[in-house]
Amino acid sequence: MSDAPAMRIWVDADACPRVVKDILYRAAERRGVGLVLVANSRFAVPKCERIEFLQVGSGYDKADEAIIHLAGDGDLVVTTDIPLAAGVIEKGGTGLSPRGEVFTSENIRGRLTMRDFMDELRGSGVMTGGPSALRPKDRQEFSNQLDRLLRARGY
Repeated sequence: MSDAPAMRIWVDADACPRVVKDILYRAAERRGVGLVLVANSRFAVPKCERIEFLQVGSGYDKADEAIIHLAGDGDLVVTTDIPLAAGVIEKGGTGLSPRGEVFTSENIRGRLTMRDFMDELRGSGVMTGGPSALRPKDRQEFSNQLDRLLRARGY
């Protein structure tokens, strides 16, 4: 492992698809990276010294607030929530969506702008639809990006 501080992976677990959690569980066990799943409601996680579960109070953005508060420089957050990714990036971390999109300081502003625009459309009554179902191609892209990010940090 490199001289960099140990990286942790933080997961916005309430919204994270099960198949993505399974990929993350395997990565934590095989690569020895710390994994913290943060959620409003309790669920079972594999027994592994590298995997933790943090239950936060119910309420909008409680998990996001906890992750932003606890994540550090060099950490990775897995989320679809753009403001959460932006908060972690401000602290020196990186974001990764369950579809394999990497959020960085170079691209997060554009993603925030698009998110705000879509919120305005929905607020004015325009039906924008939700995200499509996670496809095998998305799962593969997530797995590939996770592998790249872990290798870059020496895992």
